[in-house]
Amino acid sequence: MEGKEALEACIDRRVASPNCDERPAGMPISLVVLHAISLPPEVFGGDAVERLFTNTLDPAGHPAFASLEGLRVSAHYFIRRDAETIEFVPPDRRAWHAGLSCWEGRARCNDFSVGIELEGSDRQPFTSAQYERVAALVAALLRRYPSIDSVAGHCHIAPVRKTDPGPFFDWHRFAALLPPTSTARVRIAGLSSGRFLPLLLS
Repeated sequence: MEGKEALEACIDRRVASPNCDERPAGMPISLVVLHAISLPPEVFGGDAVERLFTNTLDPAGHPAFASLEGLRVSAHYFIRRDAETIEFVPPDRRAWHAGLSCWEGRARCNDFSVGIELEGSDRQPFTSAQYERVAALVAALLRRYPSIDSVAGHCHIAPVRKTDPGPFFDWHRFAALLPPTSTARVRIAGLSSGRFLPLLLS
């Protein structure tokens, strides 16, 4: 399956987020960033994340929402606990997911990255279905965009501000689900005590 078709196969539905814009001209995508989110915290299955990314979240709907009023954020993809995957921003456009960030000396990671949100938290394991889907999605992105050479967590690009996808995200399990190939080398930032280990991917 070609990259575009493989990517389409990972998407269950699309919801357009206004929180995006054009990438800088000529900027290749070189990074995938994994996040975790739950709204309210530790609560799964509702529509609050979708509402946050579409600027329709009621700040009075829950005490945890008050601090989010006026926040304009998004991600390219959101993977629910059952692996349903929503595309909010096409990967060719710049989603507002990384915030103040830096990767390998390059600031403004939104410019050159794809952001994937997993429904989860720092306190609970992710589901098997999520691991299968995020691996399939990342593999499809790698086929679609050969310029991608790294996968990192939000915690790696904004270590002072962010902890996600958190200690319960098993980077080795994720890496083991990615298919091997001799055509590309991708660094997985969460492997082996923070060292970057090369992994052959398709």
